[in-house]
Amino acid sequence: MRLFVAIQLSEEMLRAVRSVQEEFRRRGVKGNYTPAENLHLTLAFIGEYPDPEAVLRAMESVRLTPFDLRLEGVGAFGDLWWLGLRHSEALEGCVRRLRHALAEAEIPFDRKRFRPHITLIRRASMPAGALPGVEAPGASMRVEEVALMRSDRGRNGMIYTRIG
Repeated sequence: MRLFVAIQLSEEMLRAVRSVQEEFRRRGVKGNYTPAENLHLTLAFIGEYPDPEAVLRAMESVRLTPFDLRLEGVGAFGDLWWLGLRHSEALEGCVRRLRHALAEAEIPFDRKRFRPHITLIRRASMPAGALPGVEAPGASMRVEEVALMRSDRGRNGMIYTRIG
């Protein structure tokens, strides 16, 4: 089972993210756009792991104090284009505690430095070849929970399903 821990986006946040994707489309950006139902903020990518119950137990051991997220900035990791989030000590602390709990439970996860972003487009390209100047809308949301997600390959791309 391919697993990750994520924050699912509020309706307001989803609308804002979709508006940025639509602006990229209007500007001629081609690529694999993340479907609305798959937009999220990954906190820890676990990958193939057979015991989601163990992951849920580790997650439950982490106290989550609600906090706010706010969109800020657009960027790219090569041909993967994303929307960024305003720096948040609360988010950083949540990720540290979550990853610590996973490590304590001996659940493997990708230990790359956390760079909060919402993936908009994979394999992005446009005629001019440069990231167009699109601004991030000022949308925000209150985070009150994190979710354990399962990723399955479907006929038309990845399907993400909340399992806890």
